[in-house]
Amino acid sequence: MKQSVNIATIFPKHLFWDMDHSKLNLSRDKDIIIPRALYATTPDTFETDIQKLESLYSHKMIVKYLKQTKENISNKVCLLVAKRYNVEPFLRFSL
Repeated sequence: MKQSVNIATIFPKHLFWDMDHSKLNLSRDKDIIIPRALYATTPDTFETDIQKLESLYSHKMIVKYLKQTKENISNKVCLLVAKRYNVEPFLRFSL
């Protein structure tokens, strides 16, 4: 895994609006990068967005950090990820 990648060249800068995206490290900051990369995804953009993440992280890491995050990731995105990786469906929010 490459460590020194400018994440803003891969994902939109606005996803990292509250931090200096140029200082993010792929290994150290995966708990930030993985959920933020999928924060604004939609069913129409999911395939492109998840492929970008998959070029950086394993399927297991993606699922792990989506399940652990406190970011406002939609349940639709969680279900799309679960379906893609054939894992038990998980939700970030439930009523």
